[in-house]
Amino acid sequence: MSDFDRRSALAIGLLGASGLILPDHAAAQTYGPTEGKELTEGVRQIDLGERESSIPAYKTVRLRDIVLQPGAKTNNNMMMNDMLCHMTEGELAVIQNDKQFTVKKGDVWTCAKGISTEGTQNKSNAVAIMRIIDLLTA
Repeated sequence: MSDFDRRSALAIGLLGASGLILPDHAAAQTYGPTEGKELTEGVRQIDLGERESSIPAYKTVRLRDIVLQPGAKTNNNMMMNDMLCHMTEGELAVIQNDKQFTVKKGDVWTCAKGISTEGTQNKSNAVAIMRIIDLLTA
């Protein structure tokens, strides 16, 4: 027991604490097949929250997930507000302003109000979840 010093205690404490805390943060959100509202076949929106913004350019921020089943796609639409997007699960083929790219779990990208058009398609065999932070003006 004489080899057990404060550094060892700290290391063991941090290891134990990380085991209690990290799994909750690392776990991906999953949804049932009928949760949220259907936007189009195989595409559902789950609203997660909305709050007044402290960023002067925006009145409100909103958080939502778009869940795309394998093979599902969204139409190519003009962005009605600025937004930040994050892939929480799976991957999507994205066409934004006529440029195509693939986003995978952990990737982030942005869309600009009035100048960005975007459409997505889940070409994989797994469910894809795109989390969106909408930045809404008055």
